[in-house]
Amino acid sequence: MARRVVVALLAPVGWTPPGIDPTRWRTALAEDVVDLLATLNEVETAVAVTPADRWLADAVVWPGTAVHEVPEPTVNAVFAALAGTDRATADAGRAGAGYDQAAVVAADAPDVPGLTLGKLLRPLSSRPVAVAPVEGSGPGLLGVAARLPVPAWLPVVDLATAAPAEVRAAAPRPGDVAVTAGWRRLRGPADLATLDPAFEGWEATRALLSGQPG
Repeated sequence: MARRVVVALLAPVGWTPPGIDPTRWRTALAEDVVDLLATLNEVETAVAVTPADRWLADAVVWPGTAVHEVPEPTVNAVFAALAGTDRATADAGRAGAGYDQAAVVAADAPDVPGLTLGKLLRPLSSRPVAVAPVEGSGPGLLGVAARLPVPAWLPVVDLATAAPAEVRAAAPRPGDVAVTAGWRRLRGPADLATLDPAFEGWEATRALLSGQPG
């Protein structure tokens, strides 16, 4: 069985609801995404942050969760960090202990279903790269998954601005990039209005929005 990892990229968020402290908002979003990853089956989980944001990882990770420090909050930097980890395990005499597949997901989608993240990894059995778009208006991706080592043609991917068409255009064949189910990210008032109170999960974000202490 392929060894897979899903990494939450705890990048800065571009929007905070009025009246809410930006640090608390960012922390609540990250906490909910990390908690969701902990429920996934048959994958390992991790988070990635820049050194300046290590405090956020320390605030939300579960014991034993791997934390990867990256020089910039891009998908490519996370994949490079995972490749470095793989080389380190091989150098330590544990060749083959690295990951076969990896997915990097945004940390401002606190109510994303685990099934949606599972669908991001599924196409890697036959394609080298998969992308999940963001539902709603505006550019960006929910996440990117790839077989490791990552194809050399993969362009620099910023989850805040990239689009599936850009990734497909860089591939030798458009079919090398699967486009999977999307989900919303909380990047503005319109996204916030789509949250369903009856939907399970997103407890930290829910508590913050309802004014509960936390």
